[in-house]
Amino acid sequence: MNSLSINWFVEGNIDFEHKKYILLAYLQQVNQHFNKNKLYPDLNDLVFHYNNLLRFKQDKSDLQKAFPERLTQADMDALRLTYEKMIQDDAIMQEIEQIINFSIKKMDPALKEGKEIYDFVESRLHIEAIGVIPLYPYQGYLLLRNGDEKGTQVYEYQVTIFESKDEKYRGINTAYITSYETNFIYTPEAIRKDLIHSRREFPNPAVYHVESDIRFPLEQTLLPLAKRSLVKFISEAA
Repeated sequence: MNSLSINWFVEGNIDFEHKKYILLAYLQQVNQHFNKNKLYPDLNDLVFHYNNLLRFKQDKSDLQKAFPERLTQADMDALRLTYEKMIQDDAIMQEIEQIINFSIKKMDPALKEGKEIYDFVESRLHIEAIGVIPLYPYQGYLLLRNGDEKGTQVYEYQVTIFESKDEKYRGINTAYITSYETNFIYTPEAIRKDLIHSRREFPNPAVYHVESDIRFPLEQTLLPLAKRSLVKFISEAA
């Protein structure tokens, strides 16, 4: 994916027509992916840039607030020098404001479409615990069925907890293990038993089965949403 750089709208040649061309090319690619129900990594990237523009628009004089933690100190120093030069030039600042306003307006429909796809995919997911869930459900196996595909994908998962200054977040890491043919033999319960027998490191693993009744792009859509749904499911049950 040809992504935008972190501070694309204030770097290099600050010209509205030039930045407009860069943005529209980027959004064309994002929309092409969304039209194929491919959400990631485009949706996360789009949200990042949209929020970036809003922050800068709300407070152009506060660079630390205007740009999130993805910026390194070197990025911050370079941006600060650029900003100090720009702020003395009203014409440049007006050009930047025009770029920002145009970009926000153009990104908004794409964001809405991405959110609609996200909500639709999430509505087609069904998740359930398989077998007895141990007291520590934050590590185990995710069984994933993608619509009418003739197979169940198996991932080992581990829920991670990390904290920011004000909030605590939960994420999830997954690693692909194997797949089972979908038939009357390899039910989710049978897959659980086979995993316990073949992978002795987890004698009583937490096992969750997530399935969609419609087939979606696996890596770009279904797996990311299945992981988010699993984190939510485990958090609500804990």
